[in-house]
Amino acid sequence: MQTEWVWGLAGGLLIGLGAAVYLLGNGRIMGASGILGGMVDKSERSFERLSFLVGLIAMPLLLRPLLSPTPETNLTGNFTVVIIAGVLVGLGTRIANGCTSGHGVCGISRFSLRGIIATIIYITAGGVTLALMRHIWGLI
Repeated sequence: MQTEWVWGLAGGLLIGLGAAVYLLGNGRIMGASGILGGMVDKSERSFERLSFLVGLIAMPLLLRPLLSPTPETNLTGNFTVVIIAGVLVGLGTRIANGCTSGHGVCGISRFSLRGIIATIIYITAGGVTLALMRHIWGLI
């Protein structure tokens, strides 16, 4: 019996819980790219933003010993592709004024038209990019 879907469900529940706690705790939308962007460009540095980013990185590392065996991933070994993908994601989040956590999780749950449209666009763009990279260009 395959149970890999449980990891996706657990991750989704934790992201939703984190978004709810962040919104209820300080009245702001949990958009990871906006939080990181405010820290990087120094426009809004705060303890809450720093705490969020530290938790975002530290929790998977702290929980890793509890996850045995660790779930397999399909990350490519081609680091050029990984770097290009990271740059494109960063560029996309700047153009869309938000990322999957801001638009997808928080925007859709609040029935935000802007969040719904942004999510449709980035999911479509991701699907097209995957199809091109995997089936046309054979990169991944």
